[in-house]
Formats: sequence, C-alpha cells, structure tokens
Amino acid sequence: MKVFQTNEIRNIVLIGGAKSGKTTLGEDMLFEGGVISRRGSVEDKNTVSDYRPIELERQNSVVASVLYTLYDGKKINIIDTPGFDDFIGEVVAALKVADTALMVVNAQNGVEVGTEITWRHTNKNHIPVIFVVNSLDLEHANFDETVRQLKLQFGKNVTLMQYPVNPSIGFNAIIDLLKMKMYKYPQGGGKPEILDIPESEKAKADELHNTLVEELASKDESLMEVFFDKGSLTEEQISNGLKTGLIQRSIFPVMCIGAKQNIGVGRLLEFIASGVPAPNEMPGVKTTEGKELKFNPRDPAAALVFKTTIEPHLGEVSFFKVYSGEITEAMDMINPNRGSKERLSQLFVMNGKNREKVEKLLAGDIGATIKLKATFTNNTLNSNKNPDDVIEPIHFPEPKFRVAVKAKTQNDDEKLGSILSEINKMDPTFIVEYSKELRQVLLHGQGELHLNIAKWTIENLEKIGIEFIAPKIPYRETITKSAKSTYRHKKQSGGAGQFGEVYMMIEPYREGMKDQNEFPIRGRDVIELDWGGKLLMHNCIVGGAIDTRFMPAILKGIMEKIEEGPLTGSYARDIVVSIYDGKMHPVDSNEISFRLAGRHAFKEAFKNAGPKILEPIYDVEVIVPEEKMGDVMTDLQGRRAIIMGMDSEGNYQKILAKVPLAEMNRYSTALSSITSGRATYSMKFGEYTQVPGEIQDKLLKAYEDQEKEEE
Repeated sequence: MKVFQTNEIRNIVLIGGAKSGKTTLGEDMLFEGGVISRRGSVEDKNTVSDYRPIELERQNSVVASVLYTLYDGKKINIIDTPGFDDFIGEVVAALKVADTALMVVNAQNGVEVGTEITWRHTNKNHIPVIFVVNSLDLEHANFDETVRQLKLQFGKNVTLMQYPVNPSIGFNAIIDLLKMKMYKYPQGGGKPEILDIPESEKAKADELHNTLVEELASKDESLMEVFFDKGSLTEEQISNGLKTGLIQRSIFPVMCIGAKQNIGVGRLLEFIASGVPAPNEMPGVKTTEGKELKFNPRDPAAALVFKTTIEPHLGEVSFFKVYSGEITEAMDMINPNRGSKERLSQLFVMNGKNREKVEKLLAGDIGATIKLKATFTNNTLNSNKNPDDVIEPIHFPEPKFRVAVKAKTQNDDEKLGSILSEINKMDPTFIVEYSKELRQVLLHGQGELHLNIAKWTIENLEKIGIEFIAPKIPYRETITKSAKSTYRHKKQSGGAGQFGEVYMMIEPYREGMKDQNEFPIRGRDVIELDWGGKLLMHNCIVGGAIDTRFMPAILKGIMEKIEEGPLTGSYARDIVVSIYDGKMHPVDSNEISFRLAGRHAFKEAFKNAGPKILEPIYDVEVIVPEEKMGDVMTDLQGRRAIIMGMDSEGNYQKILAKVPLAEMNRYSTALSSITSGRATYSMKFGEYTQVPGEIQDKLLKAYEDQEKEEE
C-alpha cells in the first residue's frame, strides 16, 4: 500500500442505534472501494466488521472494528461502532480519533435511543456529523417523517443534501441536491445511471437546492456576497461551504442510502473523499500541558493508542492515530505515561481481523502494531525529540452497573483473574476491583448487557463457569459520643503467661476539634485511613502504668478491629482513642497481650459510644426526555433519593440527585425499562452519611445472623 499524505486521509466513524445498518454500510464501503470483492451480510455472518464469536451469535456489533477503504485517491479510515449504550466506551474512543461522524438512521424507525445518545457524545467532541438515512428500500421506510424527527431533535441545521424519489419496496433513485442530478440504480444495487432530474421532480429539487444554497450562504459572509450578487452558488462553492459548515457544526447534511442493496453508498463515499475535512483541516489536539499538535508530518512523531484487542494467533493489537510526524516500521518510541520505551516492530492497517503490512504512516492516519511491552489504551507514544508530550486522554464514562463475580470452581480463581485483566485491557469501561473490604471481586460496567457479554465470553470461549452475585455495600462505622472501657487480658497455662490491661476512652473525630482535657496527652499518632477518615491515638499514660514499648501493640489491636468494625464488619473511621491507664506484669506482659487487650477494649467502648453505620451516597445525573420526568422522579424517590436540582440539556431534562449506593443495584436496567431506553445516567461517589435507624437495625440483624451461621 502506498503512503498516504495527510490531506489524502479521511477518518470517519459509523455511529447510531442498534440495527440501523452501520455494519452493512461499512461492508458496502469496502466493496465500493475495491478492498473486498464480495459483500458479506450480518445474516450470513460473514461481514469484515463483525467477526467475533459473540457478534456472530447475536448478529450485532459488540466491539468497534477498525476498517479502511480507498476511493478517488483517498484512504478512508472507518470505525464501525456498536449501537447499544452498554458499549458506549467503544463509541467514545472512536470519536476521539475520527474527524467526521456518519450518524446512520433507520428510515423505518426514525430517531431512536442510539441516535440520541451518540449525538450527545458528538456534541462533547465537537465533531462534524452527516446524517445517513438508511433502509429506504424497506417496506415501512418513511423518509419525510425521519427528516422531520431529525430537525425536531437536532435543530434547523439539519439540511437535506439528497432525497429519495421512491422510498420503500422498489427504491432505486436519489435526487442529489449538490450535483442536481438523479442517481438511478439497477435492481439489486450497483453502479448508478446519472441522469437529469425528471420534470416530475424538478420543482421540488429546485426548491430544496435553493434552501441548501441559502442555508450555506447564511453561514459564510463570502458566500453570502456571491449569492446576493449572482443569485446562486457553483457546485465547488457549495462543496466548500459544506466543508466549512461541517467543521463548524453549523450544518448537518442528510444523505440517502439503501445499504442492503448498496444503493447510494458510492455517492456517499464520493462526498466523503471530496467534501469532509482531512485531519489537518480540523482543529489540532492538545497535550496535557496545553501544547497543540496540528497533524504536521514534519513535526516530531506523536500518536495515541485508542484501542487494544487480543486476536487469535496474533496476540495483543494496539490501534493508534498519528497526531504529528510520521511513524515507521521498527521505530523506537517513548511512552511518557509509563516512562518506558517501545519498538514498533511491525505496522499494519486493519480491516476487521485482516491486516496489511505498511512501512510508514503519516500524521492523521490510523494504524496498528502488535506486542507492545507496556503500552495500553490511552497511552501516548512519542519520538525521542518530544519525549514528554502526553496527548489528552480519552475520557471514558464512569461505570453505572456492578456485580460481584466468582468462579464456580475454586481452582479456576487464578485463571479467572487473568482473563478479567485481559478483558479490561480491551475495554477500559470494564473495570475489575478486588475488594479486600467486601471480600469480593467486583465488576463495574456500563450496564447489565455489558457485563453479561463478558460472562458469555468467559464461559463460552475460556470454558470457565462463573456466577454473578449481588455486590455488598461498603458501609462505614463510626461513633457519635464518647465512651470508656477497660479490658484485662490474662492467660496462664504453665510457665510464662499473658497479661495486659488497658483503660481506654474513645470519642468521635471532627475536623478542627479540640483535644479532650480529661487526661494529659503525652504522645499522639494521626493515621489517615486508606478507606477515608482518620484515627487519632493519644498516649495519656502517666507513671509508667503501661510501658511505652507496648503502645504500638495496642494500636495494632485497635486497627484490627477498625478494619473489621464491631457492628457489621465494615471499616470504622473518624475516631479518637485515648489510652489513659492500665496494668502490666513484669514477666507475663508482652506484645500479644496488649494487642488483644487493645482490640477488646476498643470493641467494648465502640458499642457504648452511640455507634452509627454510614452508607455511601452517590451523585447521580439522569438525562431524560421531558415526558418521562415524572416516572423517573417517582422511581428515584422510591430509592431514597434526594433531588438536588433539575436543568435542561437540549431537548432533554437533567435530574441531579443524591442516592444511596444500596438503592442503585440494577438501576440501569430499571431506567431503561421506565424510559424505553431513552434515558441515560452517570454516577460518582459523593459522601458517606448515616443510614436511617430502621435500615441500621436491619443491617445489624443481618450481620448477627451471618455470624451465627459462620460459628
């Protein structure tokens, strides 16, 4: 393959709802570009894009596939993304490296959930969007209604560039408002006849052409002057205006296809090759230090790894976009994220699982390499001339769904851990947490389907039986008042025995609080607890009642009980402990005696100090259609939510709430059910607050019953 210059490269991403036809469109593009000689189909399970076992079984995309085609001297990199919100991480990563998004819309269904969700992400990335209305060759296709919905949902900048002459069964003709020609396709699709617009369509085409021209002229002063002077614009002026409008997101062209029969795809590729921006026509990317990389092949090389996969017989494949300079085979590069060096032993361009070796990739291009030692998704690779630049990373969405997982056979635990780590490499939105506190392995993801796909992979491909169970809640325990306790540990069993006696006072810790003045403080330990909060330990011993050398042992005993709280076994926090008296024996006192005395004295004092259980509260943001607001609010209030505010976001409403984590189990599934999948949400940890009394009583009883079962 020849080396493509930056201005000869186009980077597009196919986005939209599930079953909108993105994968079929990608297949058509490869066929039209001569990269494949025969079109596969989703139903026949032989497309270039969907080749993984889970995709073949489900007949929809689960992982984004990186493809390319060639058209009119241009290399068009294509990323085909999944349509379900559970796999939104694949979309977010693709939007980071694409320069234009093709929003594929099924003309039978109009604007769907996937259309709305992916649109929000194009807004965040400020990426140009072309609406591609697909399935115009199917029975219930309704182009006019689809366009009406697009304009209603996404604004007046949605502008027709084409329209179908005869949508539904028998669809074979498109009026192109840029070329002002009719494209007529033979039965079954293929190369079209390019004809003059028939008289029956002339008035409609002229009116829509004028609307397109006026729309472009209104957004560009130079075009406005030409339009006022001559009353029209040339095809070249319209094309330039479209490109400017795309880059500025002031226009969103609408094009027509019937991907099943490959109708309209060649014209779409022609427009991509000539009308969408090359990488160097788009704004540059920033580094974390604010430096801008402008896709200049003469600058030092810099690339971002945006995707990692593990392919059979090939191993780990790292996909990257070159943001400046050029990358060559066998090039040594520096990973500033990890402070390591990498050699790119081989370079490829990929079409699904198929690869083609290349010797060089220039700024703006997308490629892949294999078997990097310590470079993962979101890592930068630089030449030695700019070793410290770090490209702004992809901001993946926070997880919204979690389960605990365990292998059905204990012998598989180690292998399961390794597999989960590999899945996380391929999908950064799939997060594995080994919780020492909860004694569970937790999986965090974007939804129930997201994690169920991982389960399918582990059970069917890795042959390890696993089960998902409800995750425990990381409660915290603390106290609300001061209390004293005394504990004597005494054990005699012949020879030297064990003896330690501790007098202790505990009180709740608050930032800025004054020290207690009942006992003199002769020593102080301030411990920042790993799980949040503090433990302060005061040595208030006078007269040598307990030797100083035993104080660390007492602290160790206290820490043991803090790590396994007296109420529910959860971590305790925010406590001041004052050791003010005790006794020791000249022979029998030792560290273990005072460790046990400190542990039991703390437990006894804790239970008398107004103990309270704290629960994690999350800040939840729900984006919901206005007509579903009431249902969503009612559901949230049933989850003990406190509504903090409401705001509008485009055509949607945003609900801000504080919700206990204990009430968020399976919320993504419930929200989808309530809103028919049209709402989305995000959540992040906010704070710990006291649980209501009746819930604390239930938690105490449950822990008590659990301890009885374990005895």
